Amino acid sequence: MTPPPIPPDRITIPREIWILVGAAFVIAIGFGIVSPVLPAYARSFDVGVAAASVIVSAFAFFRLVFAPVGGELVSRLGERPVYLAGLIIVAISSFATAFAQSYVQLLVFRGLGGIGSTMFTISTLTMLVRLAPPTARGRVSSTYASAFLIGGMIGPVLGGVLAGWGLRLPFIVYGVALVIAAAVVAVGLRGARLRPVDSQGQREVMRLAEAWRSPVYRAVLASAAANGLTNFGVRLAVLPLLAVAVLDEPWVAGAVLAAGAIGTAITLQFSGRLTDQVGRRPLVIGGLVVMGLSMGLLGVAQSPGLSVGLGLAVLFALSLVSGVGAGLVNPAQQAAVSDVIGRDRSGGRVLSTFQMAQDGGAIVGPILIGLVADRFGFGPAFAVTGLVCLVGVLPWLAAPEPLVHHATPPAQPDTED
Repeated sequence: MTPPPIPPDRITIPREIWILVGAAFVIAIGFGIVSPVLPAYARSFDVGVAAASVIVSAFAFFRLVFAPVGGELVSRLGERPVYLAGLIIVAISSFATAFAQSYVQLLVFRGLGGIGSTMFTISTLTMLVRLAPPTARGRVSSTYASAFLIGGMIGPVLGGVLAGWGLRLPFIVYGVALVIAAAVVAVGLRGARLRPVDSQGQREVMRLAEAWRSPVYRAVLASAAANGLTNFGVRLAVLPLLAVAVLDEPWVAGAVLAAGAIGTAITLQFSGRLTDQVGRRPLVIGGLVVMGLSMGLLGVAQSPGLSVGLGLAVLFALSLVSGVGAGLVNPAQQAAVSDVIGRDRSGGRVLSTFQMAQDGGAIVGPILIGLVADRFGFGPAFAVTGLVCLVGVLPWLAAPEPLVHHATPPAQPDTED
């Protein structure tokens, strides 16, 4: 007699995943520490605003172009060594950045950090695929995302305090945080064999062409690009400019971004469990619709007929709601790509392409939507952003639900001989 399915919220998350979650929290705090001081640090080399912005973009650009190599390294060498190497590269990059003597050195050192970042990002996703029980993937994804989000909210506060002792100090602290995270993972995952092999001892790898044949994977790439453009691009680069246009006060931009982060943080507390119970597809579709409608209406905050107070209320409310949409989308689409790969194969190139879609959207978004804003204003610019989100829904309407409920014991990694 077939045993009844184990409820997703009763499945134990493996210890190894909690180690990765703890490391993510430390990494996110460190990244948040340098984020608020990086533009000012770049300006200290007597460059303009555009050149300072390039320093921020260089990190994301190197993440994007190195992603295929990162996926290949994971497939060939395994997740744990690539993860540790990536953290060490970013740590070295951060230490070097702290002691940069020119703008060119700063640009090179920061760009190299993007290479290490994509290495540990792809290897982390691969380990989560391997270790997470199939019917708890949403919960694992939301737990991991929550650690990164909370750490990212704490980091900028610490970074502002540390900057009082000099703009170079936050980068040193970030490097130390990365070394600590690498040490924790090196010890915590020591002896774990994360690379699945077949009966002949050969490593099983899912090819990108095979994944592409899955309508779920094609839908994931579409939603990842839309999510990257909206949540990681326009939200961070264009939304603060709209906030300042509504009320030119220093606190407004940060407060609007915080409202979105709060909406995401609250949603992540239940969206992971929900995606394991009702499926990935409804959460991605619902999240993109919520995010698309709220982002698309943000331009209303600058309407001539609204008072400044009412405009701010609209701005904060819609930013909060868009954060809710992001909290619905992220765990569900990450769980969906994990469903496509499965636990018994490595999917380094499959996951790196997923990451490239999201990073590509984050890079293209500020440029594209910024051009629309310059030419037509914030209203049309955010309307186009909302439209991109809704277009990302279309492939999901034709895709099947990837979640299959079945009895699954907690994942236990093999030990090396």
